[in-house]
Amino acid sequence: MKLSRLRIVVWGIVGCLTVPISGLAATQHVPKTSGHDLQRQVRGTANKVIPAVVSIASTVMVRDQAFSDEALPFGLFKEPPTRRQYGQGSGVIVSPDGYIVTNNHVVADAVDVEVVLADRRQYKGRVVATDPKTDVAVVKIQATKLPTAAWGDSSQLAVGDFVLAIGNPLGLSRTVTFGIVSAVGRADVGVADFEDFIQTDAPINPGNSGGALVNIQGELVGINTAIASPTGGSVGVGFAIPSNMARAAMQSLIKTGRVVRGFLGASTQDVSPSLGKIFRLPDVKGAIVTDVQAKGSAERAGLKRGDVVVRFDGGDVMDSGHLRNLVAQASISSKHRLDLIRDGKLYQAELVIQEAPRERTKKAQPASTASTVHPLAGVVFDDVTPPLARQMDLPVNNGVVVTDIEEGSLAEASGLQPGDVVLELNRQYVNSFANFQRLADPLKPTDLALLLVNRQGNVMYIPIQGE
Repeated sequence: MKLSRLRIVVWGIVGCLTVPISGLAATQHVPKTSGHDLQRQVRGTANKVIPAVVSIASTVMVRDQAFSDEALPFGLFKEPPTRRQYGQGSGVIVSPDGYIVTNNHVVADAVDVEVVLADRRQYKGRVVATDPKTDVAVVKIQATKLPTAAWGDSSQLAVGDFVLAIGNPLGLSRTVTFGIVSAVGRADVGVADFEDFIQTDAPINPGNSGGALVNIQGELVGINTAIASPTGGSVGVGFAIPSNMARAAMQSLIKTGRVVRGFLGASTQDVSPSLGKIFRLPDVKGAIVTDVQAKGSAERAGLKRGDVVVRFDGGDVMDSGHLRNLVAQASISSKHRLDLIRDGKLYQAELVIQEAPRERTKKAQPASTASTVHPLAGVVFDDVTPPLARQMDLPVNNGVVVTDIEEGSLAEASGLQPGDVVLELNRQYVNSFANFQRLADPLKPTDLALLLVNRQGNVMYIPIQGE
């Protein structure tokens, strides 16, 4: 069944967060094998892991939105009252001395955390640290000799592998569901900044967040996080953070209180079919370098704007998010081989990983009005003035700014927006409006205008194809 509109549901302290998404298919998988061997293995795995999965009840204080401000003398107002709001999720014990990995959204901003073990023992939980960018959090309880789940290697998962999801859906503790890995490497789900999700059809419901996704051997391969659903209930499309990502985040949170990540030192974008042709790529995959930061890892590796990174340590790079995850999970100062395509030729570079930094009117007519189908027809450009340069942290005499776009123009349909600063036209540097005009005037109605633009600090290529 093809669903035209689904939503990603993340269950936590304040209920659920929904993000519209389309194009996912909801399918349920029923294993054909029903022999005693499989049944015995699934039963043994469930019994092995259930003791290590806990229920987490969290409390946050929220402002009462229904409260209407009451005026006081001298123009003062009373603060809206706060009230307690409760949420419920799951967690996995990963050390005998009480460290528990769960989702950030399960315990974010919690003033009170209660942890209930599978044997019904209850403990006060302390939030050690959280990482919203991966949706991972670590909770600690004061206990020893606890049952634990053994970490597995999520990089070894393949589509079709059997998995079990264990947690506390809808408050029903010690619940086990069974399915397969439907996909790996899912990104752009809209749950976290760093996404490399395992997709599974093992049913996941509210309360499963933070629970265990284990392989048939009982190894922890993922932390259940979200579902795609038109109703808010399970339709067989669930997502889990890979254990390798969750484990690295957890270890960093325990050691430093934050996640230390590798940093490319360059902006990248995905390869589209049109950009694939322009950059003479064999496949519609890879990450296009759109900007290189001074003294960053990418610059020191010799990467240049317009390079397309296609492999990382011999493995294919699918898109910019995939490259970002690979670099982020790499150890600081570690060395990695990049395969890249530059001007249609294959090159190699050695990337040394650096740590990510901690979380800063003159107008002209359209470039050509000779034809209404000129690639840049309907766009008004202007020089980058000193005030705008200061605002956007750009050098003066660098690029031209888009001040207006005609509705229905090719540029608007291609994604160009007012406020974009054009840095290059067809791989030629733009330093002024006059320079830009000279580059744009020769373009014919059927020519391509490949713009490199700076949009509020993000640098990207926008191809505009004439008609």
